[in-house]
Amino acid sequence: MNIWDLSYSYTLGTSLKHRILRKLENSLTYSKNKILQKATRVAESEVDRCVKDIMKVKNINPEKDTSFKICMRACLLQITGYKQLYLDVENVRKRPYDSDNAHHEKLLLKLWNLLMPTSKLKSRISKQWADIGFQGDDPKTDFRGMGILGLINLVYFSEKYTKEAHQILSRANHPKLGYSYAIVGINLTEMAYSLLKSEALKFHLYNFVPGMPTMEHFHQFYCYLVYEFDKFWFEEEPESIMYFNLYREKFHEKIKRLLMDCNVVLTLKI
Repeated sequence: MNIWDLSYSYTLGTSLKHRILRKLENSLTYSKNKILQKATRVAESEVDRCVKDIMKVKNINPEKDTSFKICMRACLLQITGYKQLYLDVENVRKRPYDSDNAHHEKLLLKLWNLLMPTSKLKSRISKQWADIGFQGDDPKTDFRGMGILGLINLVYFSEKYTKEAHQILSRANHPKLGYSYAIVGINLTEMAYSLLKSEALKFHLYNFVPGMPTMEHFHQFYCYLVYEFDKFWFEEEPESIMYFNLYREKFHEKIKRLLMDCNVVLTLKI
């Protein structure tokens, strides 16, 4: 049975669904037919037309094989959606923090106000930034690796889960087991980004999102990492922050193992 026959079984089970998606993506990507090759890179608005083109190329009768169109459309939305999400995340990541950009500055001050609502920031360049886990007097230097994406993620978590953000920030200031909240948050942005880039998030997103995933779904996965890393850190009780890289990698491996389960859905549930 070839992949075009398997498409009919798309809705029969999670494991089968993922095998079909993998085989279909490979079949389209490495096809000698240019129409099929392009099918994994079309925009959402072009998916319906693309399904029709595929059916024409494969000589599939739309009246006789009514389930094919539905299954192929669902497959293409998830396959192309994952690729588009990576491109969207990458575009944001490559955008550096610009202190001359009013939107960037507003976003940074929003982070402070969300995390420190009762403490006024005395000046834009200030040692106060250390209170929420930045390394220097000017946070912009800490966004070099992940660009504005790191700040957007920090603000997203602090805005959507304000109570939890305050709790985690308080725990991050623990005299013995504390860690730099903002720096770790940016580090977890890199983890989420690398998992997306390596395609390790496919099972999670295919299960979590019935159609095309968006930046919102990426941010939600980031929130899961922040919450779970804090629990992991205090359960492990590292001797000091000097062992951060070791425990960060241990946490990374734990998440990668979870993501290998074809039924996985990693979302923050409070």
